[in-house]
Amino acid sequence: MTNRHNDGSAGDANYGVIGTNYTSYRQPDPQIAEFIRAALGDARSVLNVGAGAGSYEPFDREITAVEPSASMRAQRPAHLPAAIDATAEKLPFADDSFDASMATFTVHQWSDLAGGLAEMRRVTRGPVLILTCDPNELDRCWLVDYAPETILVEARRYPQMAAISDGLGGNAEVIPVPIPLGCTDGFSEAYYGRPERLLEPGARLANSAWSFVDPSVGDRFVADLSRDLNDGTWDARHGHLRTQPAFEGSLRLIVSRSKS
Repeated sequence: MTNRHNDGSAGDANYGVIGTNYTSYRQPDPQIAEFIRAALGDARSVLNVGAGAGSYEPFDREITAVEPSASMRAQRPAHLPAAIDATAEKLPFADDSFDASMATFTVHQWSDLAGGLAEMRRVTRGPVLILTCDPNELDRCWLVDYAPETILVEARRYPQMAAISDGLGGNAEVIPVPIPLGCTDGFSEAYYGRPERLLEPGARLANSAWSFVDPSVGDRFVADLSRDLNDGTWDARHGHLRTQPAFEGSLRLIVSRSKS
């Protein structure tokens, strides 16, 4: 049985605590959204699992959203359908109910990865899409120099690409997704060229990794990064990133085209 927090959050992160101002920092990025749109192909009915506030749900499809956290369901904008209170591991739908399904930035929080992926594959006739991060590539970002504890936490939480592919039947394609310089979806690597933004408490709060490290890590991070920005050390090391159009980081789109 999936353990759930007070607001219904079903994973290791408690969005009743960290998700209050989530949408101020986490908005779908148009360039990333295009990867999802292309992978969905001509699917009309789409299930979004771990849907949160609705990021990356395409407006031109019939969307069914599943989200266990009441805090996140409440942040869904009015133009999106209300989300169903359910978990990935026990989807309340019949076999082959949807043309396609998707899950973005959520599989690392599931209590049963294999079970959740099997459920997505069960209820989906066509492609299953998973937007996530490759734990083996998380140290590509400058953040590892300032808060290695958060990188270690994420590396433990994010599933290996092979585990996701296997869970979807073993026929999945892993697609690297470049992160644009002005990325509007504020996961940590989105600030690769805008380090000042991660000094904002809200930006860190919108990244669940920070909730798994001691608060002293955040205090040290702010002090060290502020110092290095003020004296030019950060720019001497990483300043070229401020104008780099995209960053090849850990972001991946895993696509299982059809049932095996």
